[in-house]
Amino acid sequence: MSRTNKIAIVGAGVAGIALAILATKRGCQVSLFERGSTVSSMGAGVTLWPNAMFVMQQMGLGKEVKRMGGAPGTMRQFDRHGVLQTEFDIMAVNSLCGFPSVTVLRRELMSLLAGALDDLGVKIKFDCSITAADVTKLSQEFDLVVGADGRMKSVVRQTLYAEKVTPRYHGFVNVVGVSRQREGALDNSIHDFRGLGERFGIVPVNDGWCYWAGAWNAAVDRERSGAHWYEELNQRFRDWPDPVQNVLQSCDRASVNHIFVHDIDPLPYWHQDNVIIIGDAAHAPLPTSGQGACQALEDAWHLARLLMETDELEVALQGFYQQRNVKTSAAQLVGRQVAKKIFSEQPEPLLPASHISATELSQFWMQGLK
Repeated sequence: MSRTNKIAIVGAGVAGIALAILATKRGCQVSLFERGSTVSSMGAGVTLWPNAMFVMQQMGLGKEVKRMGGAPGTMRQFDRHGVLQTEFDIMAVNSLCGFPSVTVLRRELMSLLAGALDDLGVKIKFDCSITAADVTKLSQEFDLVVGADGRMKSVVRQTLYAEKVTPRYHGFVNVVGVSRQREGALDNSIHDFRGLGERFGIVPVNDGWCYWAGAWNAAVDRERSGAHWYEELNQRFRDWPDPVQNVLQSCDRASVNHIFVHDIDPLPYWHQDNVIIIGDAAHAPLPTSGQGACQALEDAWHLARLLMETDELEVALQGFYQQRNVKTSAAQLVGRQVAKKIFSEQPEPLLPASHISATELSQFWMQGLK
């Protein structure tokens, strides 16, 4: 049994709740603090690739997330006029990995995770804005303090670094949302439309639901309202192919949000003493990596496992960084490369995985998982 019995987790996002579930199942006493008043569902949807589904199964949630989600068979990339450029066989990768790929609305995923945690008797402490002083206090009261408090304003990350880690803006805005169309309209395929410095992606879920993101080059402008960004979205993509028009016309307006897309450079360490950061706080990738939530889930599984395998906390935390840093840095790099291809002055019309074989991709996704 690990001596790391009392764990404080700051942030009730994917990484934080997943770790709370896995650690509680292993006999740890977990306290989870969230600055918001509810579990956040920012972002329209998530694609849980096979590596993420491995972790969902470890949490006992694999069947439930498959039931509520979709199972895309292909990923198709088109130009802005709707001409097919490349097609990628998702089912082939799934077969090699031994796990499915599942698409799910973020609000449904967060509800599932929060419900599973509640079933374990762990209550999230909402409206808790943790300060740097609080982190120090928690580190004295708990065996381990975990910062899962996001990419942009991670207080726990701030306590680890004398100089503030500044997220890097990559020059494009993502306007995301959820729509409901007639079932089968997207042929069970992820659609990726690309123009000059613009992109529109549509991901089918189930029962006609899909989530989508329209992206283009833009300076950070926090003065403009969400309504203005939504209006620009409709103007920019008004003459794009029918699938784009269909989701814009049938969108759930309340689900629409705009995100100025940042990531962070790979960090030289993620912990000091008994304080550690995971998920986006440690290695936030761009959404073009397709691996943000997946790597957050992997973090939770690896950390919970390592804490149980050794009584030496420093050994566990150092081993966690050594195991995870290479893979998360690779995901960050892929996200940046894909974003550069799309949003540079001379974008390349290439599917992100078009030069990677199904075998290579499956080996990367399942690296370190057993």
